[in-house]
Amino acid sequence: MRRLIFLVSFLLAIIGADQITKVWVLNSILPGQIIPVLGQFFQLRLAYNEGGAMGTVLGPGIFYLITSCIVLVVVLYLLYANRNKTIAAYALAAVAAGAIGNIIDRIRIGWVVDFLDFDFFDINILGYKLERWWTFNIADSAITVGVIILLVYILFIPHPKESFESELIESHRIS
Repeated sequence: MRRLIFLVSFLLAIIGADQITKVWVLNSILPGQIIPVLGQFFQLRLAYNEGGAMGTVLGPGIFYLITSCIVLVVVLYLLYANRNKTIAAYALAAVAAGAIGNIIDRIRIGWVVDFLDFDFFDINILGYKLERWWTFNIADSAITVGVIILLVYILFIPHPKESFESELIESHRIS
């Protein structure tokens, strides 16, 4: 039970930080206004994202809302199934929190509020040029970090075969 309380607290802290910063940005920065924090490298810039990750536009905003809700259900199921695996559970909680933060935006105002603007390095792949990275928010960061941790956990952390199989069976047992 204690583990669950920490996990839910972690999830709620990410959602809270995401929503508080977005409200601050909406009340403090005008669209198109740039506030340098670390020169050109890091600046705050209000952007409204009606599409998906990295500026994709695969359909109207409702498409992204419905897709996000479906993905959230899957992530919450995986979180429940892996609740006893600390690394996986916290990584999945970060992904869920990020999804919830962006879903709240889509329901509340119709799009996602982005404001963190970094200029890491330019990308030029097969004619695709990216001179400045996409603007993002805390929810996006939580999703990205959670997915990276999950990938490292799955690909590089050894899982004893017998233990992993028994946990998999146990997590899918119907009570």
